[in-house]
Parts: sequence; structure tokens; C-alpha cells
Amino acid sequence: MTLEFPNRSRSFDEARNAIRFIGHDGMFEVPFLVEVAALARPGRTELSQVDFLTAFDAARGSIHDVAREVYSHGRRTSYTLTAADFR
Repeated sequence: MTLEFPNRSRSFDEARNAIRFIGHDGMFEVPFLVEVAALARPGRTELSQVDFLTAFDAARGSIHDVAREVYSHGRRTSYTLTAADFR
């Protein structure tokens, strides 16, 4: 099956300083985190949770593409996307 993202929900995970979202591979939920460093523009250090959620929404398509690529390299229980995954 292919990894899909039918649920547009996302949330800020303060403990991990990341945005949490869920993908689906058939009936299986696949949890993802995107580190805020992957969403921040260089030189912008004082961003709020709302700023990061807005950045996630603006880049949702490319984030999902990167998530699919990372997921295709092997199945794990969860995935954390970092800035290096977007280069």
C-alpha cells in the first residue's frame, strides 16, 4: 500500500519541539514528527507554536512527500523528520 495523509490534523509537541502528524498505510497509522528546525527559516529564532503550525501548513505537500520517501526506506514504529531530510 501507499502512505496517505487523509487526516489534515497536526499538533505541536512541546516536549519534542516538533509538529506531530499521522500518515496511513492501509489500516495502519504511521506517526511522524517534524522538528521545528526543519520548518524555521534561517535567522528566525523567536517563533511561536502558531508560527510553526502555519509553516507546516504552508509546506504540507513537500512534508508529505519527504515523509513518503523516508517511509519507503523501511518501516518503523515512528518517524522524525529533520532539516537534513528536506535537502
